[in-house]
Amino acid sequence: MAEGWLGPSVAKGASSLLFHTPNVPAPFSSSSASSSRSALRQPRSVSMAASASQTQLSPNSSSEISSPRPTQPSLLVFSGGTAFNGVVEELKKLTTRVTHVLPVSDDGGSTAEIVRVLGGPAVGDIRSRCLRLSDQSTVEALAVRSLLGHRLPLDAHEAKSEWYSIVEGKHDLWNGLSRPYSETIRAFLVYFQNEIMRRPNEAFCFSNGSIGNFFFAGARIFFQSLDAAIFLFSRVSDIPSESLVLPVISTNDRLTLGCELWNGTIIRGQNEISHPTNGSMQPIDKGCCSALPSRIKRVFYMSSEGGNSLHEVFPTVNATVLDQLSTVDCIVYAMGSLFTSVCPSLVLRGVGENIASRTCPKVLMLNGTHDRETIGFSASSFVTAIADALNRRYGDPHNCLRYSESQYVNTLLVPKGGAIPIDLHSLNAQGIFDVIVVDSVEDPKVGIIFDPASLINALADLIGRHMSSNVKV
Repeated sequence: MAEGWLGPSVAKGASSLLFHTPNVPAPFSSSSASSSRSALRQPRSVSMAASASQTQLSPNSSSEISSPRPTQPSLLVFSGGTAFNGVVEELKKLTTRVTHVLPVSDDGGSTAEIVRVLGGPAVGDIRSRCLRLSDQSTVEALAVRSLLGHRLPLDAHEAKSEWYSIVEGKHDLWNGLSRPYSETIRAFLVYFQNEIMRRPNEAFCFSNGSIGNFFFAGARIFFQSLDAAIFLFSRVSDIPSESLVLPVISTNDRLTLGCELWNGTIIRGQNEISHPTNGSMQPIDKGCCSALPSRIKRVFYMSSEGGNSLHEVFPTVNATVLDQLSTVDCIVYAMGSLFTSVCPSLVLRGVGENIASRTCPKVLMLNGTHDRETIGFSASSFVTAIADALNRRYGDPHNCLRYSESQYVNTLLVPKGGAIPIDLHSLNAQGIFDVIVVDSVEDPKVGIIFDPASLINALADLIGRHMSSNVKV
């Protein structure tokens, strides 16, 4: 590759990779979505009664939304990097004004290897959501998505060989990319490689490595800013400008998620809590994990910064998350790993206070199956866990809140035929009466999940009802 405005010089031999500071161009223009991507059908959902003793099973109207909405509703979604990805594309048909809030404590797979060698926050969940939001409308957009979504082989030798082919610009994955895109992406991949080579005492394992993670890490280290790396990734992958992907904590430090079980046991690391892999780089199968010895009492953050060992820390929430919480039309707790994907974003000071102050829909999308973290849970147990996290109930006694469950969750969306018991009596006692059953599908790997179109239709109905009730006459 010739020396150009970007300036990287990559020798043919992988051992002699050189990097000159990238001169990153002005951000690529981002295509804004139209105010209404498509008409949505009303969901075929069933409203479960306001009381457990008299459950009404009346289907909602099936009339279609015929006219474009003048303004798209705005949502804020707390989620991890996997389960909610399956409905992101469908959600774009309702709105692109979505703030995706994600944790920075993932310590599995290639993310763990990057953090081990280069330090810093985990970017795997953020990278995963950015890819799902990326443009797919042109051949080049698809080529960018294919490159940044590529994973290297599991075999360590094959993975390293393919990585060198990519970073040297010889791999077929570069086909279809114009010079501005290829030079921008490759510059930061080379920078990432250069950072690895500066640490000769740490042998980096490329097995199952994510090219998107490597690009993200290179950009973060170069800019010394996680926010700047997200901005660059968003522009390169052409995410709609009104869609935000926010780390719940904006930091360059390495953070570890810890949890305390009810039997007093402390577990360190998101992977160890959710799906222990014993260091394996194999794709994760959460269904094969053994049960925890006791239920989870609380999750918290740990760090070795400023000390010789891991200790509990209290990081500051990303201020933009609080700004968005104060203005959005709907707050969503997405399906996924309850304690390791959703709760890490809820336990930070300011989050509970902001959510409790809002009168908008606050929606829990219930899982269709149990996992290692929630064995034996009913629907009300999920609500309790969310309220406890937002109230910081079991942390510092001088820093806890006392809001009720219904001030944090006022609606449940439940996948039809799911394995989580819907205990209406307990939900009613918590002040939650709006429980909506949504059509589901059977996933061969994880079991019952929401049908994406039906889920977004139900969400559209809910938000529409709320916005209609607030229209001033």
